[in-house]
Amino acid sequence: MEYAANDFITFNLAIMVLFVGRYLSQKSVFLRKFSIPDPLAGGLLCAIIIALLTIFFNFKITFASEPRDFLLVYFFAAIGLRAKITDLATGGVPLVILIIISTVFIFLQNLVGIGAAVAYGLDPVLGVVAGSVSLVGGVGTTVAWAPIFESQLGIENATEIGIACNTVGMISACLIGGPIAQRLIYKHKIRGTGDANLEVGEVYDADQKGDFHYYNVLRAIFLINIAVTLGWFLHQALTSSGVVIPLFVPVLVAGIIINNVGLLIAPKVDRRKRNKGIALISDISLGGFLSMALMSMDLLSVWQSIGFVALVMSLQILLAVLYALFIVFRFMGKDYDATVVSAGFGGIALGSTATAVLNMTSVAQKYGASHKAFLIVPLVCGFFIDLTNAVIIGLFTGL
Repeated sequence: MEYAANDFITFNLAIMVLFVGRYLSQKSVFLRKFSIPDPLAGGLLCAIIIALLTIFFNFKITFASEPRDFLLVYFFAAIGLRAKITDLATGGVPLVILIIISTVFIFLQNLVGIGAAVAYGLDPVLGVVAGSVSLVGGVGTTVAWAPIFESQLGIENATEIGIACNTVGMISACLIGGPIAQRLIYKHKIRGTGDANLEVGEVYDADQKGDFHYYNVLRAIFLINIAVTLGWFLHQALTSSGVVIPLFVPVLVAGIIINNVGLLIAPKVDRRKRNKGIALISDISLGGFLSMALMSMDLLSVWQSIGFVALVMSLQILLAVLYALFIVFRFMGKDYDATVVSAGFGGIALGSTATAVLNMTSVAQKYGASHKAFLIVPLVCGFFIDLTNAVIIGLFTGL
């Protein structure tokens, strides 16, 4: 028996999953110590329960994807509406550096995947599926490329292997970010900024005057909707020109444009309460998105290919952690910003843009904001890496 949850049920179940994750994080010293995100704790538990229902009662639940995709777009519109061009300009060189070292990592990731496939007696091309297709590329790239691998290269189980590796990668990406940051902070005696003006993860209590009002949230929703609308038109124009990128990228850019035009026209306007409203919405959107993504994971697909997946993902996780600790941190400047970027690199390497931001948020909530990291990592994840990855996949496969 299969039950397909509609948008309404999917969204409300995601809220319940978030509450469960919050409860588990509050009760577990381990989860708090290593900054394990609430959506991971709740979402993974939900995915396990669904897998058990499928195994023992032949009862399968699938969730709607539209609310998840909508929340991701909403989240990046909110991020853009708090970004300043001046901060982006200061991050120009680090942005280029992160693109370069991420590109090198894609090559290494595919080489590790190919090596694992050969060691396991499988087609070497399957290692690319277990490399940058499913990990750096994420679920979208997996779904797009796997049928091509199957039809043109004869890799019969490319979809199953890709989804299994992506599932393990997303879980691992959420797990490694906090420990990476903790290791770097303690080893190099790094001090946080103490800046409470976070892009996401803010505290929403009223200010001293007590005049934080629901109109501040309404104003934030209105601005986010404008950014989403403008970003959608920009996305349509790019698609018509043959440029294929995720919708959230032009929406992020639209939010940056709106915010900075406003700063230019009215630089003295107090935006603190509006920013609180935007931060509130961005937290809800990110938590909801990741809860839906994690609770929708098909853990049984991982089990069906457990031998190869266990081998290749152990190597990929080790590579991602070592690369973040010794390459990303060093080349990004060996400071607090570099620490936050290194924590987010797990999302770049194994998960998605959202998991990268969630990892960075967990660190920023403890040690202070890193505006540079929150600008350059989403741009690298959402735009440059997708383009680079497509070229590298072609080089490794001849497609």
